[in-house]
Amino acid sequence: MATNTLPDIHVNSRHRPLVLTACMLSMFMAAVEVTIVATAMPSIIAELGGFSLLGWVFAIYLLTQAITVPIYGRLADLYGCRKMFFIGTFLFLTGSVLCGFAPSLVWMIAFRALQGLGAGAITPVATTLIANIYGPHERAKAQGYLASVWGVSAIIGPLLGAFIVQHFHWSIVFWINLPIGVVAMIILARYLPAEETKKQHALDMAGTVLLSTAVAALLLALLQAETFGYYSLLLVGVAVLATLLLIRQERRAPEPLFPLTLWQNKVVVAGNIGGLVIGASMMGISAFLPTYVQGVLGGSPLQAGTTLALMSIGWPLASTLSGNLMQATSYRFTVMLGALLLVAGSLSLLMLTADSGLAWARCASFMIGAGMGLCNTTFLVSVQNSVEASVRGIATASTLFTRMLGSALGTAILGATLNLNLQHRLPTLSDPVQTLMDKPLRQQLSTGQLGHIIEQVSASLHWVFILAAAISIFALAAALLIPAGQRPVQSKK
Repeated sequence: MATNTLPDIHVNSRHRPLVLTACMLSMFMAAVEVTIVATAMPSIIAELGGFSLLGWVFAIYLLTQAITVPIYGRLADLYGCRKMFFIGTFLFLTGSVLCGFAPSLVWMIAFRALQGLGAGAITPVATTLIANIYGPHERAKAQGYLASVWGVSAIIGPLLGAFIVQHFHWSIVFWINLPIGVVAMIILARYLPAEETKKQHALDMAGTVLLSTAVAALLLALLQAETFGYYSLLLVGVAVLATLLLIRQERRAPEPLFPLTLWQNKVVVAGNIGGLVIGASMMGISAFLPTYVQGVLGGSPLQAGTTLALMSIGWPLASTLSGNLMQATSYRFTVMLGALLLVAGSLSLLMLTADSGLAWARCASFMIGAGMGLCNTTFLVSVQNSVEASVRGIATASTLFTRMLGSALGTAILGATLNLNLQHRLPTLSDPVQTLMDKPLRQQLSTGQLGHIIEQVSASLHWVFILAAAISIFALAAALLIPAGQRPVQSKK
């Protein structure tokens, strides 16, 4: 357990809110990117063509971001957060500018890859930076504010994207990042002192290559399973082999990319399990609750969006409150409360029926969001407070990386669960969900046909919700790994 009770980087107390604001701006920029671009994609495809490559616009961004998150986390430990923040933000903004000038979707995908390479630095480095300028007692509240950015961006992104596409050229959805990123860089250049490098460091290149190979192979297998078919199993095999070689490499590297001593810390293990669970559970509601609202309940896209937005409202509210709660009680209590909300919200989805109103779905959405907000912030703060400053970057990045990995796993597993159920229940109907969500197709069905399809799609989605609820229970198990009674310590004056 780390014992330091003072910040590791001294920033004038008057300037710390400015640094926090800069980090929140940068994280908003990276977090909003997926949703704002998704809204603009129909306009982009209409101009550039290449519809068959549409999935890669999102997959390549997530892939390069996920690969580089742990790498930047370790680089921040070795060379300082300030330097890595500027490098990552510069790459992200360069990719953003180039995306706006993309002459074809192929070039768009290439520039999105560059964006992802920069985004991989922004979240872990900004999160580690806040941990370094605030002492453990203040860290919980600061990280709560930082975490709330994700919920806010989930609401603002689609609305902002729709406004831009309606009134301006689609390139603005990328270029809007430029003033945000430049302001964040100017603030940090002015008010954040550079960390001193006490000795020469050498990045574990072999470990970096093996980690990149393992992550790329696994995420490609998950994100492109339908495209690759059985070749996905080969990619999983490559990921397993690269992981085994990575463990071997890290045991003998003088400055390992992933110090194996981290995994002897129960709090770090709990944080990574929690990140995996949160990521997977989040997909259970983000990807499939809107489908239930529109397909089974017959709601409009606006009703589905507002239902999901309640999760995005619950997350930042709970994240902001989590700091005071973990200080008043403990890390374990706060995570347990969040996990119970997560489980309760997931189980509430099982009560949905074709005759249910939207109120029940919205209540479940809010509970799940609040549970994720409590769990995510508390896991992150407990990990940062339990390790020494020399490995805080990679410890932080690992929890963020496992959340991203959990999202990919959740999408693949829950999506496969839905597809298998639909194939079993409606073997003669090629795309029953699309049939329900497409109004002209839905109106062509007789009352009996419509009722049968709704019943079977509802039952299939319930299996998805059952599996999501089962996954969420592991958050309770992760909470029990955190030693009882631990909480943020009061900074020494």
